[in-house]
Amino acid sequence: MLPRVLVTGANGFLGRHLVQQLLARGYPVRALVRPHSPTPNPPLPPLSSLPIEVWEGDITRPASVAGCANGCGAILHAAALAQVNPARDPAVWAVNDGGTATVLQLARQAGISRLVYVGTANVFGFGSRQHPGNETRPFSGQRYGLDYMDSKRAATGRVLRAVAQEQLPAVLVHPTFMLGPGDARPTSNALLLELYHGRLPGYPAGGKNYVHVRDVAVATVNALTQGRVGESYILGNQNLSYRDAFALMARLMGVRPPSLLLPPVLARLYGAACDAKARTTGRPARLNSAMVAVANDGHYFSAQKARAELSLPQTDLEQAITEAFHWFKAHHYA
Repeated sequence: MLPRVLVTGANGFLGRHLVQQLLARGYPVRALVRPHSPTPNPPLPPLSSLPIEVWEGDITRPASVAGCANGCGAILHAAALAQVNPARDPAVWAVNDGGTATVLQLARQAGISRLVYVGTANVFGFGSRQHPGNETRPFSGQRYGLDYMDSKRAATGRVLRAVAQEQLPAVLVHPTFMLGPGDARPTSNALLLELYHGRLPGYPAGGKNYVHVRDVAVATVNALTQGRVGESYILGNQNLSYRDAFALMARLMGVRPPSLLLPPVLARLYGAACDAKARTTGRPARLNSAMVAVANDGHYFSAQKARAELSLPQTDLEQAITEAFHWFKAHHYA
């Protein structure tokens, strides 16, 4: 009999895909969701409509989740706050690092047989398109001053220490930039909406790695039985410059891509101006200098290890974009 799996962050973009994958394979599922979680507009079908258990609790308040892993044989820890604007926010640390500490304690108390921690590829050093970064590259994101990257690096370190010092049976997966259907809030797929509505005046000098969210979900669930304890796996697919990515997205959505290169120097000046505006108004501006610095770099990665050891699928990026855009159209976002 398959073990019951606790999924943290089950109501999120990736979390819902994880629940779907688990159910499709016959796993009993317990979904951990925040009480009074913001309802997307239009709303998604509630998780309670699925044949799963739903536990309301907040991983930043350990008492509210005490015992939620009892009776579970595994945990998929996908809960995270992927906020980059403002660049510094204690809430990001509370969820990403503090919340991971809570989940590790739940795993110890429940005696689980496998924990799969969902991190981010940004905890590794990136490379060029010719020589992309991999799991051996040391963290280089500290240069940006982003609590998101720094907190995820700290949380990754927590998990690795628990493996080394306590023999915690954990596998770590680290997605790149996820695209696909079902991004109700929206998060990473907001880039498509910005492009569709003509809100991008140009393209930055850098680039990144993209992956279908369903491929990430498949490999993450595979990690319940595949992969090596204590090992990290980058879950990615295609490396594209922003120019090439925006051109592909625009073509598939039937709009014109931005044609203007945003020179790094001018982009940095604009980022600094946004920082000044945020300090004056007390509210985040459209972006910040940390976001600009990230966009000026090429965050390219290799997923070779995950393909070999976690059977990571490699769905073409065109399909991910098309499915995401059709989902947005069907739900009146676009």
